[in-house]
Amino acid sequence: MIATRDRRDQLLRTLPRHDAPTIVVDNASQDGTAATVEAAFPHVRVVRADTNLGAAARNLGAQLADTPFVAFADDDSYWVPGALDRAAQLLSDHPRAGLLVAQVLVGEDGRPDPMTAELDGSPLGWADDLPGPTVLGFLSCAAVVRRDAFLSVGGFDPRLGIYGEEALLAMDLATAGWGLSYVPSLRVAHLPSPAGRDPRARERRQARNHLLTTWLRRPLPTVMATSARAMTSTAGRAGLRDALAELPWVLRDRRVVPDWLGADLRRLEHASAR
Repeated sequence: MIATRDRRDQLLRTLPRHDAPTIVVDNASQDGTAATVEAAFPHVRVVRADTNLGAAARNLGAQLADTPFVAFADDDSYWVPGALDRAAQLLSDHPRAGLLVAQVLVGEDGRPDPMTAELDGSPLGWADDLPGPTVLGFLSCAAVVRRDAFLSVGGFDPRLGIYGEEALLAMDLATAGWGLSYVPSLRVAHLPSPAGRDPRARERRQARNHLLTTWLRRPLPTVMATSARAMTSTAGRAGLRDALAELPWVLRDRRVVPDWLGADLRRLEHASAR
C-alpha cells in the first residue's frame, strides 16, 4: 500500500511499476491525486482521507487489506519484480517474523541507500527462526509486515506524523515478541524527486520524533542524554521545543522497553557511533 500527499507526478511515475494489488491512501491531497489515479488506474483501490494522517495512513491501508502480509511503498518507490512473492514465502516459513526489511536501491543507477551498510552490519545476530539478521530500524518504503502483528501493536503512531516514525513501531513489535529481519535479496527501487522537500523542516521533525520516541520508550538516563544532545544543534533545539509541547500525552503513554531490548538498542547505538 502507498500513502501519498500532493505528489501526484511522482505517484504516476511509480504506480505502473507495482505488480501486486495496490491500495493508495491519499492524505487529503490538493493536487487532484485521488481523481487522477482513479481515472488512470481503475484496478488500484484509492482511499481519500479527510485529513493528512501522515504515516498513520499506512494503518488505514493495512486495515483495508485482505491479505496476511502488507508491503509499504512511498509514492516515489516500488518493489522490484519477484520481491513480494519472495517476502510472502519467507513470512510464511518464519511465523515469528513480524517485519522484513528490504535493500533500498536509489535512483536510476540503483545505488544502495546509505542505511544498507548499517543493516548489513547489525550487531544483533541472526536468530534461527528468522530469515535474516535481526534489526531494529528500517525505512517504511522497504518494509513488509505481517498484517496481524502490525495492527496488534497499533501500527504507526499518528501523533508522530512522518520522518523517523519507524523507530517506535520497531520497538513495539520487538517488545511484543515479533522478529524484525533484514533480507537484502528483497529489493526496493527508490526514485526521489530532485526537488525534494524542505531539509530544515525535515530535520526539525526528525529531531522532534526522535525525542518523543525516546521519551516514550527509553529509561530516564537515555532520555536525559538524548535531550541534552538535542541542545547542540539548531534542528535539535527546535525539535525539543516541539516535543515539549507534546509532554502531557507522552507522560501518560510512556512504557519503557524491557531490559533485553534496551540492551539491544544500546548495542546498535554504539555500533552506529563507531
